[in-house]
Amino acid sequence: MQIFENNQAAAILYQRAISLSISKDFAEKQCGKIPTVSHQGSEQENRRRELLSVEVKAQQEKIIAEHGEEHFRNQTKQSFFNRVRTKVNSDFDNKEHLYHNVLGIEDACPAIIDILSARAASVNQIKELAASLSWLSIDLISLVNKPQYRKRADVQVTDAKLALSYIGLDNLKLVMPTFTLKHWLPTSTAPYGLMKRKLWNDSLSIALASRVLGKEHGLDEFTAFTNGMLSNIGRLAVTRCYLNIFSDMYKKELRDAFDKKDKRLHNVLSKIEANEEILLEQLVMRSSQLSADLIEQMNFKRLNITEPVFDLAYATSFEQMHPIAQVVAKAKAYVAYRALDKESLINTEEAQQLLGAVQLTADEIALLKKSDIDHIKLNFN
Repeated sequence: MQIFENNQAAAILYQRAISLSISKDFAEKQCGKIPTVSHQGSEQENRRRELLSVEVKAQQEKIIAEHGEEHFRNQTKQSFFNRVRTKVNSDFDNKEHLYHNVLGIEDACPAIIDILSARAASVNQIKELAASLSWLSIDLISLVNKPQYRKRADVQVTDAKLALSYIGLDNLKLVMPTFTLKHWLPTSTAPYGLMKRKLWNDSLSIALASRVLGKEHGLDEFTAFTNGMLSNIGRLAVTRCYLNIFSDMYKKELRDAFDKKDKRLHNVLSKIEANEEILLEQLVMRSSQLSADLIEQMNFKRLNITEPVFDLAYATSFEQMHPIAQVVAKAKAYVAYRALDKESLINTEEAQQLLGAVQLTADEIALLKKSDIDHIKLNFN
C-alpha cells in the first residue's frame, strides 16, 4: 500500500505485520533488523565501519580459501534462489496465468458477487451460477446442515439450490465473499504451518472491520465488506505462487542431481529450505498491486470496488482515497496493529504511528475494539 510505503515508520510496522503472518520467529528476527539511525559522530562511525568492512572482507576471503565446501554450499543456495526469484518475477508478469491457473478463479464467482451488490438482487438470479461451482455447492449444503442453523434435526438439505433459498439474500452477502476467498487460499503453506490460518483470519477480520467502519460512515456495508475481503487476494496469489514455484523447482533440481549422480550437489540441495526473505519481499512489493490487477479482471459491473482497490495500491494521499478505500485501509492498519500487539511486537509510540498513517480516530478504535471482527454472524429466522 503506497500510503504506508511513503511513511517510513508505518512501512516498517506494516512489513513487520506481514512477517508475522509468515511466522512469529521470522517477525521477531525482522524486529532485530530495523536500523537505528544516530546522527552523533556519524563521520567517525562511517570510518570505523569502512575499516571493519575491510577486515571482515579479508577474513571472509580467508575462510572461503580454507573452507571451499562451505563456499560451494553458499554459492549453490544463492544460485538456486536467484533462479527461483527469476521464475517468480516471470510468473507475476502473466496476470492471466495467476488469475486462471494459480488462483483458479471461475467466472461464476465474481458474477455472483456482482449480482448480490444490486438493489434488485434475488436468490433466484444466482442459483444456476452457484450450482455450476461444485465446491460452492458442497460448502452451502454443509453450512445449512450445521446444527445451529437446522430447524429440524431429522431433516438434511442435499440440494445446493434449496440451500441457497434457506440461507437467504442477507446471509449470502456475508457467505459468498467469505466462501470465495476461503476457496482461493493456498492448499498448504508448508513449511510455514500457521500461515494459511493467519492469511484467512486476517482477511476475515479486515472484511468485518471494514463493514463496521463502513456502516459507521454511512457507506454500503456489502461493498465495504467485499472490498475488505478481496483486498487480500494479492497476498494469497503471491504466497501460492512463491511456494509452488519453490517446491516445483526444488524437487526438479534435486531429482536432476540424483539422476546425474552428483552426490555433492544433491547433499547441498537436500538441505535447502524455503526462504522467508524472498517471500516477504514479494508480499511487500506485489500484494496490493496484484489485488488491484486481479479484481480489475473480475470485471464487476455493479459492485464498486475496482476504484477503491486501486486507491489502496497506488494512492499517495489518504485524503484523496475513495471513501471505501479509506475504511479498508483503516481496517488493515487496525488488524495489523492488533496482531502485533498480541505478540508484543509493537509499542505505544509505534501503534500511534501505524494507526495515525490512516487517520484512525480514538472513536473508531473504540468501536472496533467492542465489535466482533473475528466471526461471521448469520441470521437464520
